[in-house]
Amino acid sequence: MGKKIAAYPGSFDPITYGHVNIVKRTAERFNKLYVIVMNNPNKEYLFSLSERLEMVKTDLKGIKNVVVDTFDGLLVDYLKRHRIFNLIRGLRAVSDFEYELQMANANRSLFPELEIFFLMADTDFSFISSSMIKEIANYEGDISKWVSKNVEIKLKEKLSK
Repeated sequence: MGKKIAAYPGSFDPITYGHVNIVKRTAERFNKLYVIVMNNPNKEYLFSLSERLEMVKTDLKGIKNVVVDTFDGLLVDYLKRHRIFNLIRGLRAVSDFEYELQMANANRSLFPELEIFFLMADTDFSFISSSMIKEIANYEGDISKWVSKNVEIKLKEKLSK
């Protein structure tokens, strides 16, 4: 019944070492982890869906039990279709909790069999957000501690246009 399978959705605009940390730790505890690059038509992204997908695949290459996919509908529809009953949500700080709790309650209301796990980011990554990374990169700051070389190059290319 999908008990050994979990999903970790996000926009990953771009993927950071904080995301990678959550993926690695989750992948150790489940037989299969779906990392879902979500696409919300109401949200403005720096990177296209295909660019985000490519960066996620590159940064997670080598983690054997991770499947990287995309989706642009209701997350619970994807989870039901793939019979995934475990959802992973990363938390950085208390400020993330209120939003995540609202989303968790909505998702559980739509999919009562869903179990939601909140995983705290490791201390080294607890303050990193994709928005912060983009802002620092926009001012040509050093982001190499927080993203892979691949993401760093893509950000510099994108922001120089």
